[in-house]
Amino acid sequence: MRPLWKIPQDEPVGAPFEPGARHDVIVVGAGITGLSTAVMLTRAGLDVAVIDAGAVAELATGGNTGKLSLLQGQRLAVIRRHHPASLVRAYVDANREGMDWLTGFADTAGVPYTRHADHSYAQTADGLDTVRAQHDAAREAGLPTRILSSREVEESPFPNAGAVVLDDQVAIDPVRVTRALAGELLTSGGTLHTGIRVTGVHALPEARVETADGPLFAPHIVLATGTPITDRGLYFTKTHGQRSYCVSFRVPGDAIEGTFLSVDGPTRSIRPVSEADGPGRTAQLIVGGNGHPVGRSESEAAAVDDLVSWTRRWFPDAEETHRWSAQDYESHNLIPFVGAMPRGLGRIRFATGYAKWGLSNAPAAALRLTAEILSTPRRERPRWMTTIGTRLTVPADLGRGAVEGGKVAAALASGWTEAESRAVPVPRPEEGAGVVANRAGRPVGVSTVDGVTRAVSAVCTHLGGVLDWNDAECTWDCPLHASRFAPDGTRLEGPALRDLRPLPRDGRPD
Repeated sequence: MRPLWKIPQDEPVGAPFEPGARHDVIVVGAGITGLSTAVMLTRAGLDVAVIDAGAVAELATGGNTGKLSLLQGQRLAVIRRHHPASLVRAYVDANREGMDWLTGFADTAGVPYTRHADHSYAQTADGLDTVRAQHDAAREAGLPTRILSSREVEESPFPNAGAVVLDDQVAIDPVRVTRALAGELLTSGGTLHTGIRVTGVHALPEARVETADGPLFAPHIVLATGTPITDRGLYFTKTHGQRSYCVSFRVPGDAIEGTFLSVDGPTRSIRPVSEADGPGRTAQLIVGGNGHPVGRSESEAAAVDDLVSWTRRWFPDAEETHRWSAQDYESHNLIPFVGAMPRGLGRIRFATGYAKWGLSNAPAAALRLTAEILSTPRRERPRWMTTIGTRLTVPADLGRGAVEGGKVAAALASGWTEAESRAVPVPRPEEGAGVVANRAGRPVGVSTVDGVTRAVSAVCTHLGGVLDWNDAECTWDCPLHASRFAPDGTRLEGPALRDLRPLPRDGRPD
């Protein structure tokens, strides 16, 4: 599964890794958060190094739909239901400033994007109350939204019972703009290390990151890794990981005008793609949705197939070109966590919890991280930074955390119980399949991918959850805190830092 955006083009070329090197700032993660932060700090004259185990825009950024909107489905209504209007306005203001920064950068760097009316729409009449609540929350936060007219509803090519609309929103290629950020970093004298895996982060005796190739040192470290790769602050218990899916299609003529996100389920996220988005595009339509907690799905492949079936029902001549998925994290209090890491002595900072709206939240987080690292006086910072940074936890936040904690506990128990129901050796799984079995009281994961059958420990190296096979991505996914591993056990993403232990094919330990 490869995103539409990852078409062949020149990759930013980083520098050779030098163990023991020192910089002013080390940023872990070469996605939109990490590279926006690095560019802002480099422009301020700091020596910045960005390091990533993969390539630029390897994970969440590369799997983004490329929708950059302040409307964001039902998000504003959900936040307003549990928080005061001042916090919703601060969230909108932060996203507006992040959006303006990213489009301003795109203008300077020559990265194309298109403007569209964005729609938060109801698929059935049952969703109309949410549409109205979203409209009210948006207007209260200062956004000039409008309700879709009955004529516009009737013209929709797919089920649409009504919508709130915000004009002049953006669609952009997330990989292209991130690679452009990497390009500016390099031309400005910054350092980029790709293919170098971080294995630890420390504040004492001096701030440093540990990698498989040696340490790097800096007085400031930024973790721009989706979820923090350190358990300081226990943010893996304050957020939950969501995996969602996208499919792109060729369609005859112009597919749709505008971008769309349903406020009711199953989620449908829709946007057009054109040559104005960049040359070489082979699709005109992207349909996404069917998100679920990581590692808690009967079949991820079925979720993708459902998007294809839905699209072909309403766009009969649609021809699939690409399919992919991405992972993002939502905080239990609905607002991203950004700032200094607890017990990090002010040397380690992080950002997480964008709830799938990283194209605006990430630059906003970068602006705040930059202000903190540069010690910008609070009176000179935008008001939204203070409002978001001093928000209080409310009972509903605790309630959502408790519910998620219960689900984590249930997944932990059921994973071990189900693993005990079958013993190794097990029949060789079919191509693209994986199964968890039991060997001497320990869960073992056996899979077959590209004709190769492998066995690994099926116990997550983070906190011991039993892994679940992802039949769309062919990965082992943890239902507790969303760590993911390749079939051979290599750690891919999430709070886990160590690989899974490989085993002989019959699951017996060496």
